[in-house]
Amino acid sequence: MSDTPFGFGLPPEEPDDGDEGKKKDQQSGGGQGPANPFGFGPGGPGGDNPLAAMFGSLNPNDLGAAFQQLGQMLSYEGGPVNWDMAKQIARQTVSQGTPDGTKDASIGPAERTQVDEAVRLADLWLDDATSLPSGAGSAVAWSRAEWVEATLPVWKELVDPVAERVGAAMGDVLPEEMQAMAGPLLGMMRSMGGAMFGTQIGQAVGVLAGEVVGSTDIGLPLGPVGKAALLPLNIESFGKDLSVPQEEVRLYLALREAAHQRLFAHVPWLRSHLFGAVEGYARGIKVDTAKLEDVVGQFDPQNPEELQQALQQGMFQPEDTPEQKAALARLETALALVEGWVDAVVHSAAKPRLSSADALRETLRRRRATGGPAEQTFATLIGLELRPRRLRDASRLWASLTDARGVDGRDGLWAHPDMLPTASDLDDPDGFVHREQLDFSELDKMLGEAASGPSEKPNLTKDEPKDDEKGDEKGDDDK
Repeated sequence: MSDTPFGFGLPPEEPDDGDEGKKKDQQSGGGQGPANPFGFGPGGPGGDNPLAAMFGSLNPNDLGAAFQQLGQMLSYEGGPVNWDMAKQIARQTVSQGTPDGTKDASIGPAERTQVDEAVRLADLWLDDATSLPSGAGSAVAWSRAEWVEATLPVWKELVDPVAERVGAAMGDVLPEEMQAMAGPLLGMMRSMGGAMFGTQIGQAVGVLAGEVVGSTDIGLPLGPVGKAALLPLNIESFGKDLSVPQEEVRLYLALREAAHQRLFAHVPWLRSHLFGAVEGYARGIKVDTAKLEDVVGQFDPQNPEELQQALQQGMFQPEDTPEQKAALARLETALALVEGWVDAVVHSAAKPRLSSADALRETLRRRRATGGPAEQTFATLIGLELRPRRLRDASRLWASLTDARGVDGRDGLWAHPDMLPTASDLDDPDGFVHREQLDFSELDKMLGEAASGPSEKPNLTKDEPKDDEKGDEKGDDDK
């Protein structure tokens, strides 16, 4: 057996050659490589090392503080994701600004008023386009940092199921007879895994905060219930090159946010249905234990980013089973139905009133189709590539339902998940519309008969005698 168990190298304070000069050089911060093993501060690897995002602002002479934070990271004993670290990294990513040089800024009174007025007007317009009443009790304008703070609790719900699988896999990569002896090592690896997952999620959420325009961009309710939220800074960036007045851009995006709020507020089962679909998909994700074994076996404390890189490069492999395919289809269809309904309803409300409605609709569709923030974030966090083409299919189906059955008939499908179209129905929207139109009338008739049956036939109860029994009773009386 090697003197360095599980492939771990010696820490930089104890070099293999015992050279005191090298040791002294490491302690003084001079030289290359081991002098700055984690890439902290100026001159480190920076972009190649996710931990640099956490320590990059430190003075290089203050490595004591850096290592103290590193110790806190390794001593983490919470769930599968270090969410404190995720929040810290996300906030720091936001503070760095977006690639176009736009920095986050606090929201002023004028922007809050603009958002509030846009959401209220959007709700008025939506009254004619849907039978679902308003779901936004209030309208809020968020900075990017405020979006991070408000949405992290929901990211936790989405990501923890996948992170649990990775954490369990970390404990399974060692032979069973070695696990008892490697308790401290396993604890460190789980802490490191939680930290690395936290880093990855924090970076993804921080980048996403620079792109989203509201709380429902990915088709899921990421913000607090009943709050229609818009990000004025991102809305300005979104509309900068569209040749459309900013107020129209803001109003169109307010329509989308308010429509999402109506749907999630008045379809009580929808949120749990979507999150359950995400969790069902996560249960079928297979962790590449061979790759994880390789990472654990060669893990070097001088290069802690190796585990982060492994998490990003093919660690998740969806199992090719009927159950996993069904889970993926269920999730994709559910998200497509939500976004397709919003797309159809918003277009109906905006088309007669905004000259830019068609252009804005197509811009948002292309944003999704070219791998927008939703697809990239899901792919990063849970290994899920969404198929945006389903959005157009779903929107076409909802439009057909509106023509065939009216607004009330269309929105009535949200009464129960079993009434919604399936993935195959998205391929044949006309077939679904006409088939369901007939089936619902028959179903209503059958339900009505079933509900009124017992009360209309009181003589069929078990206590009431049958006709032949009545004859016997009459004969007995004659006797």
